[in-house]
Amino acid sequence: MLFEGFALEHHEANGGRFRLRRGGEGPPLLLLHGNPQTHAMWHRVAPALARRFTVVCPDITGYGFSARRPVTPDHAPHAKRAMAADMLALMRGLGHDRFGVVAHDRGARVAHRLALDAPGAVERLCVMDIVPTLHHFEQADMDFAMGYYHWFFLAQPHPKPERMILRDVEDWFDLQTSREPKDRGFFHPEARADYLAALRETGTVEGICEDYRAAATIDLVHDRASRAAGDRLRCPLLALWGAKGKVGGWYDVPAVWRSYADGPVTAAAVNSGHYLAEEAPEEVLAALDGFLGRAG
Repeated sequence: MLFEGFALEHHEANGGRFRLRRGGEGPPLLLLHGNPQTHAMWHRVAPALARRFTVVCPDITGYGFSARRPVTPDHAPHAKRAMAADMLALMRGLGHDRFGVVAHDRGARVAHRLALDAPGAVERLCVMDIVPTLHHFEQADMDFAMGYYHWFFLAQPHPKPERMILRDVEDWFDLQTSREPKDRGFFHPEARADYLAALRETGTVEGICEDYRAAATIDLVHDRASRAAGDRLRCPLLALWGAKGKVGGWYDVPAVWRSYADGPVTAAAVNSGHYLAEEAPEEVLAALDGFLGRAG
């Protein structure tokens, strides 16, 4: 059974209902997943973290079995600012005004915005296998366009990508998760079943596409405004990336994050592809142990 010792719960935040798992005791720690997944991606690291922390693993806005937001011309309901505000409200509703955040992929983009917009709430931040969205787009080249082509496909106007994906959700999931070669046994069967069940839920694929449309539009407006205002990360930051993946080959990950942060930055490659927490949980936990211990 995944998440032994955790409770499966649903909580209201900002007018939406969010599914989450919660377990452990100690300082609060928020874990945010990426695309095309749910909170189930944390099943190999959350139980270990729960020995030291009160761990909260939600499905982020528009994903999994959490709140659906409307599709709008400006994509504002799926801006990382709005998604971050949902996570902040969720944590405050659980009684946590200040907490650590560990986040992967799209969840790490939400976490980055959360740390910028609510610096008093985020004690420390770990991002996995990303650099800031603004940096991706401003440095985009052929390698990025080919390697992360899904950024441009998913951002196409509603509802065309949704229709194509929904014709065969499982086939799309396998394509979407094939950044590095893997067979269908890569993901734990219970986790994979949760990912696919969520994708088949009405509104999930729309939420994913709106996330990417927001990234290519309103998120860039917010990010450029933050840069112009001199807003930078203040909390301790740990940036991890998969040594077998693409991010470390495209960017000097530590240097990029230091250009966005005023606080201390620690960075390290993990011997995995994109899905660090599922492929190399022991390495991820070792990195987090040191980082969370220093920042606590």
